[in-house]
Amino acid sequence: MPEIAFLMGKSSSGKDNIFKALVGDKELNLKTVIMYTTRPMRAGEKEGVEYYYVDNEKALELEAADKVIEMRIYNTVYGEWKYFTVDDGQIRLGSGDKYIVIGTIEAYNKFCAYFGKDAILPIYIEVDDGIRLMRAINREQKQEVGERLERALAREKTQEVPKYEEMCRRFLADSKDFSEEKIKEAGINQRFSNDGTIEDCIRDIKEAIKQQLL
Repeated sequence: MPEIAFLMGKSSSGKDNIFKALVGDKELNLKTVIMYTTRPMRAGEKEGVEYYYVDNEKALELEAADKVIEMRIYNTVYGEWKYFTVDDGQIRLGSGDKYIVIGTIEAYNKFCAYFGKDAILPIYIEVDDGIRLMRAINREQKQEVGERLERALAREKTQEVPKYEEMCRRFLADSKDFSEEKIKEAGINQRFSNDGTIEDCIRDIKEAIKQQLL
């Protein structure tokens, strides 16, 4: 029986909010696995909550010690960012605990190779690309408004602009990273639509976890 629910989806698919809802569901009682990243901490994030934030030197040190389960490297407009999962004792199969992680198809495949495919329950969130693009644009615009308000209160004169270039890079990269060919190769058969209300999507995913993981 699977012990790890692995959540996947393209950018702006709602996977972060769905992940938080599932983690907060006391009926499911799923344990989280905090990933590591070399990217800068964003506003509202906290160390050891969204990620463990490390520099590239520390990432290389963990790789050399064979502690990295999987790693993704993104060449962004702001430089090279690494996202990776470390074998640091957070996951203990056979302990009776059930876990939930979030990542890409590539990361899912590496988790399967490391822990065995039978231990992983794939959860793929699907959203129409047009809806996804509009959500991404709206998110950037809301972030800009929040940043402007914060600067106004602090009487700052400088203004940042929404990161549309990086948003577009992620959107296009997802077409390759989550292609139909890669989805089929990974053996992902269950898909959960988030085109409508996120509550419906969360309900369907929760039911699948209860039936297949718990």
